[in-house]
Formats: sequence, C-alpha cells, structure tokens
Amino acid sequence: MKIDPLTPQGAILEELGKRLGRVRKRQGMTQEALAEAAGLGVATVRRIEDGSDSQLGSWIKLLKALGMEASIEGLLPESYRSPMEEALGGESARRGRSRPGGRQEGQAEDRPEGAPSVFRWGDERV
Repeated sequence: MKIDPLTPQGAILEELGKRLGRVRKRQGMTQEALAEAAGLGVATVRRIEDGSDSQLGSWIKLLKALGMEASIEGLLPESYRSPMEEALGGESARRGRSRPGGRQEGQAEDRPEGAPSVFRWGDERV
C-alpha cells in the first residue's frame, strides 16, 4: 500500500506495522529477538506490528536494532527544500531572506557590477 496525504492515520500505522514485520522476517528475527535487541517488551513489538498506536521512541529503538538508521534520517531530514526550491534550484530561498541592514539577498550590493538581476518584473526603469 502506498501512503499518501489522504491515507488515514490508522491505516498508516497498520501499514508501517506490516512493513516492520516483513523487514524483521527478512532478517530472520522473531518478535522476541527483535524486542530483546531493541530493549523493548515483546508485547510492544506485537502492538506495533499490529498497527496499534505507538511511541516514536519505540520505533527508533526498533529501527536501530534492525540496522535501519538511515530510515530515521529519512523521517525528517536535517535540511529540507520545498518543492518550489527544488524546481527553482534553490533561488527562491536566497531571494527572500533578509540580510543585516535591511537589504535582501540578491540586491545590487550582492551582485558583481554589471551582473543582470535574477528576476525582472518588466516595469523597471532603465
């Protein structure tokens, strides 16, 4: 099942639990072995795999016990670029930030002399 913005929370928890169970089985681990490696109770692992509500701390312990630390980083990456920044190659983030002294980045003082403006409205005077 693909998780998308319209997927209800309960369905997401159930799907993540199923995925956890598949990964655990692929690694040849029982629920008991995973619980022990993660420092959790077997009942907690069962609840999570069944899709019951769980704590993020339990998920982190389980993912670390499975050697899936990269999945934790993927949950909320340190640096995030909006889809608009991706499309513009990061230009929108630099244009909108304020600089000391009230200037905006990208104003004339930041460009080499004679360099064209990044954006033109079409009504500026020449």
